[in-house]
Amino acid sequence: MAATRQEQRTGQGRIGLKEAISIGIGGMVGGGIFAVLGLAVSLAKGGTPVAFLIAGCIALITSYSYVKLSLAYPDSGGTVRFIDQGFGTTVFSGAINNLLWVSYIIMLSLYASAFGSYAPNLLSLTGDRSVDFHIYATAIIVLATVINYYNIAVVGRIESYAVIIKLVILLGFVGIGVYGLFSDPNVGQLAFDQWESPLKLFAGAMVIFVAYEGFELIANAAPDIVSPQRNIPRAYYGAVIFVMLLYIVIAIVTVGSLAFDRVAKAQDYVLAEAARPVLGQVGFTIITIAALISTFSAINASLLGGSRVNNEIAEDDELPKHFTARLWGQPIGLLITAVATVIVVNAFGLESISTAGSIGFIGIFGIVNLVGVKTHRDIGARRGIPLTGAILCFIALAVLVHQEVTADLTGVLLSVGIIGTCFAMEWGYKRSERAKETS
Repeated sequence: MAATRQEQRTGQGRIGLKEAISIGIGGMVGGGIFAVLGLAVSLAKGGTPVAFLIAGCIALITSYSYVKLSLAYPDSGGTVRFIDQGFGTTVFSGAINNLLWVSYIIMLSLYASAFGSYAPNLLSLTGDRSVDFHIYATAIIVLATVINYYNIAVVGRIESYAVIIKLVILLGFVGIGVYGLFSDPNVGQLAFDQWESPLKLFAGAMVIFVAYEGFELIANAAPDIVSPQRNIPRAYYGAVIFVMLLYIVIAIVTVGSLAFDRVAKAQDYVLAEAARPVLGQVGFTIITIAALISTFSAINASLLGGSRVNNEIAEDDELPKHFTARLWGQPIGLLITAVATVIVVNAFGLESISTAGSIGFIGIFGIVNLVGVKTHRDIGARRGIPLTGAILCFIALAVLVHQEVTADLTGVLLSVGIIGTCFAMEWGYKRSERAKETS
């Protein structure tokens, strides 16, 4: 294990700045924006662009901790390595790392949910959208699992092409949409009097925070990034700022193009509906195709990432060694992650999944910021920035839970159940290991 760690820390420098930025952008602009945009508008109304700005600012501040930690502790384990560095191999760190793995499952469920919502726009199998949703959401997870087992190289190729396709389509949508705003009667919905209250705006920003999950994947590539002192900071900040601006403009175009009642009706596939006023059915179809490509590639990549996180945690003795076993040449965690995703996406609604995902990642990012505070001298960080990030994350977490207790209690209970289970399982595992050592 020590040799493996050393190899991970002294990578061959195969990833340049463009590739590193692409990893961050590809991780964020996966399926999140397609899944949560309608939810964002329903929560924040005309203030949706501001909600994306708030969430983006928290992600940007958190990226400072990731920059410093990636430079000090370059490791393919990424977030798992940082949490262990800050808190040791304790019950707490093990539980949080397990929460990271489960949060991957939640994100996979979100992407599959988006795929299941968009797919019936092209082909209805039963004539009932609710039935079609479950068929498509389940089928895409099964297909991605088969591809991951068949050839991991295919996963990388799909992601490479998908990043280009979805960015070209989204930037085209933005360009045409901004032009269309000059003559659209709904542009008045962006006015200040159409915004929700500041508390609801902030809560809305936190529900959609999952759209920014993905920049932390740069940490997993840190050992292989060329000229890390120069390129790692540029990769993180460049990716987050680009995606933040992209999301804000997409939100402006969407709110300025569609009446709120149309957004509510097409909430699960609102980005495609937003293309209809300017481009008609052709635009609707193009965005639908982009959503399917994007969510499919995100599911592929996240399945691989989730299985590796699971394997990494088991190798660090924070899960039973059974999780290091392999099935058909891949970690057993791949199959477990896929099965769990199928269960979650079919058992819970979009808002509950989004709420649980946001609670998980906001909490994890808050803890990574705390690691930045604890190790600021070792990593050369200004203590105030990660401290600010930690405070903002935990305030955001409190506001989100407070808002969703009344709006989406199921999502909050799902999150509490997940977190409680992670701590209980880790405590039970550590206790059993200590008992074996003393017997």
